[in-house]
Amino acid sequence: MKNLGYYNGAFGLIEEMTVPMNDRACWFGDGVYDATLSANYRIFALDEHIDRFFRSAELLGMRPAQRKDELASLLYDLVRKVDSPDQFVYWQLTRGVAERAHAFPEGAVPNLWVMLKPLALPLPNSSQKVRLITVEDTRFFHCHIKTLNLIPNVLASERAKREGSYEAVFHRGERVTECSHCNVHIFRNGAFQSAPTDNLILPGITRAHLIRHCGDLGIPVREEAFTVREMMEADEVMISGSTTFCRAASHIDNVPVGGKAPEMLRSLNDALIDEFRRSTAGAGGT
Repeated sequence: MKNLGYYNGAFGLIEEMTVPMNDRACWFGDGVYDATLSANYRIFALDEHIDRFFRSAELLGMRPAQRKDELASLLYDLVRKVDSPDQFVYWQLTRGVAERAHAFPEGAVPNLWVMLKPLALPLPNSSQKVRLITVEDTRFFHCHIKTLNLIPNVLASERAKREGSYEAVFHRGERVTECSHCNVHIFRNGAFQSAPTDNLILPGITRAHLIRHCGDLGIPVREEAFTVREMMEADEVMISGSTTFCRAASHIDNVPVGGKAPEMLRSLNDALIDEFRRSTAGAGGT
C-alpha cells in the first residue's frame, strides 16, 4: 500500500478511510496521540513512545484496549503493509463514540487510530540551521499530556511559516517553555540546558535521548527553566523533536543567535543521528 489508515481493526488507504461523526475526537479533540519514524521498517524508540502514550491516556482517564506489547506488535504489522520502508508513524486514542456531551460518556469504548505515510527521512547536520520566532504561550496547563488539542500550536506554527521561519518558541512571560511542535534547549557556559519536565512542556523522547548522549559525551546537563534573554544570549540554541531530530537556530525574531559552541552542537547532533541509524539498520520487526 502507498500509505495506510487504521480505525479499530479496519484499514485502507488514508484518503479512503472514514470515521464516525460521533467520535469524540470530532467534537472535543478528546484523545491523546504519539508519533515517531520508521526506517527500514524499524520503528525508532517505539517502547518509549508507547510508554508516553499510555501515560497520556491515563492522565485523561482512558485505557487502551491493547497492552503495550500488543500495540507495538500491531504497529509493526501495519508498518510492513506500506510499500516504503521509511515512514511517519502516528497513532491516537479517542475516548469513544457517543452523542455530543461534555462529560465522559458511560460505557464508551476507546477508539484506536493509526496513520502511516512514506517520508523522506530528515537527518540534519549541525550546519543546517533554522530561523525561529517567539510567541507568547497561551496554551492551557496540561502541556505534559500529548492531547489532540493543538489549536494554539497550529496558530503559532502558521505564524512562523508566514514569517519565513521554521518554528515558534513559546514563552510565558520571560520563561521559555517549548515550541509549537518541538522542545527547545540552549548551550550555556559549557552545559546543555533544557526546561524541566513539568506541566508546561511535553517530555520529549528526543529530549531524553539528547540528555543521555550528553552523559556519554561528558556534557553537563541542567534541567532548569531559562528566560527569553538567556536564550537570545546563549552559546547555541537547539530545537528537538521525534520527526525533527535536532536543529540549531541561526536567528530568533530576525536576530542572529548562537554560533559560539559549534563543536558541542555537532557532537550531540552526530550522536543522535548515529543512534537512529544503528537502531533502524536492516529489516525490522518484532
